[in-house]
Amino acid sequence: MGKIRKACTKDASRIAEILVFSKRKNYRTIFNNDIGSFVELQVYPIAKEYIDKPELLSGIYVYEDSFIKGMMHIDDSEITNLYIDPFFERNGIGGELIEFAASRNNYLELWVIDKNERAKHFYEKHGFCETEKTRRVPEAPDSNILERKMIRNKTSK
Repeated sequence: MGKIRKACTKDASRIAEILVFSKRKNYRTIFNNDIGSFVELQVYPIAKEYIDKPELLSGIYVYEDSFIKGMMHIDDSEITNLYIDPFFERNGIGGELIEFAASRNNYLELWVIDKNERAKHFYEKHGFCETEKTRRVPEAPDSNILERKMIRNKTSK
């Protein structure tokens, strides 16, 4: 069984690796943008930014079991990133990270890409409910891709 702890600068490359490969795997078919997925989205610049600006690691927690297998960024009650290394998906790591966040907050919220049915199902399984609130994906404001807000109250689970 792994442990969840605050991220530190020595975790930067592993966090960046998980972010890049998870985003490529989960979003490539949604955004249909190989330049964005394979040219603009790179491990080194993300890791370097975390190393150069360690304050960016504030609010990031990692799931570690011999090595880091997942990460979550939480800002107050909002989960802004939750990614598991694709090799370790479906092992309960994401659920443990959500329960960790829930143990510290009576209310959680997040935005999920509306077309990402797999993620929406995962969050519903962990007590989140869809709301009517939508917005354009901030990283792709010129696209027609929307995100939907999901919420979880202490009593939702």
